[in-house]
Amino acid sequence: MGSIKQLLPVTLLATALLNSGCQMGYLMKSGYGQMKLLGSRVPLNEALEDPNLDEAKKRKLRLAEEARVFAERELHLATSKNYTSYVELGRPYVTYVVSAAPKWELKHYQWSYPFMGKMPYKGFFNEADAVEEERSLQQEGLDTYMRGVSAYSTLGWFNDPILSSMLRYDDYDLVNTIIHETVHATLYIKHAADFNERLATFLGNKGAELFYLKKEGADSKTLKQIQLENEDNKLFSTFISSELKLLEQWYKELPPDERKEEKRSERIREIQKKFAAEVIPQLKTDNYKKFGEARLNNARLLVYKTYLQDLSDFESLYNLVGQDYSKFIESCRSLEKAQDPASALKAILAKMQQ
Repeated sequence: MGSIKQLLPVTLLATALLNSGCQMGYLMKSGYGQMKLLGSRVPLNEALEDPNLDEAKKRKLRLAEEARVFAERELHLATSKNYTSYVELGRPYVTYVVSAAPKWELKHYQWSYPFMGKMPYKGFFNEADAVEEERSLQQEGLDTYMRGVSAYSTLGWFNDPILSSMLRYDDYDLVNTIIHETVHATLYIKHAADFNERLATFLGNKGAELFYLKKEGADSKTLKQIQLENEDNKLFSTFISSELKLLEQWYKELPPDERKEEKRSERIREIQKKFAAEVIPQLKTDNYKKFGEARLNNARLLVYKTYLQDLSDFESLYNLVGQDYSKFIESCRSLEKAQDPASALKAILAKMQQ
């Protein structure tokens, strides 16, 4: 998960956990899809002994198992039965996720789920259902963004399997994904989806570095690639954090009579032009180079906010606790009761840096 290319497919799916206010059809389909998925699981050792499973997938399964054990024993993340089974999906994505936002405000359209609180996306096992939801939201005048999901966490409600869709990742992205999702199972703050995703993004990146440092040593080519991608993550995070805040202010200050789609498109295009001029020359990998040509709207821009805004705050905390992974998590655990954990983190940093 070294970049947004991997961050997009990794999210949380609130399946079969909807409140009574949601449509019964969605509830039933989601529940059926989740139960069907769980019913397709086979223990990891059985999958590894299956003569019909090709060796490339078996190698990835062994790597995922190694990453799970590392996350639990070395990083001291939650111990569970997650990723001890395997599901062969027979399709590229496990689910499809729809997100939305108002056209003139950089604000998530949110769905409410019990236990997890409000979430800025809605997941579907069937692509056609996701398309229908997206069209319905568009008819309400909202920006939308739909994408395929290769992995998700049920936050400990079920024993999540390794999915065949996850095995399409590069090795280090698979390791990152396992750690990222295990972070969710370790610490998840209700009503703080953006904070939770940024926390898992940061710890997934750091965890993958530590995994390959131990596995292959300081001279590892894989480790070097991860470090380069993580440097690009920091660079892009700094850029997009600033630009999203400026765009948010632009929306607030724009008079209602000037709210023209052409004007909005040009303002978003200015962000991409600035990226091309100032960021691309500094990038060390190809991970973000397509940002300049992407079809952006508020819903898609908010995905970057969810996963990447203000990662520097996590970096600062990590350094202040002596780059101790466990101490970092415990520090973040103190934010569980905060109404706004991101702001509370900034306050903690201000005190620690005095």
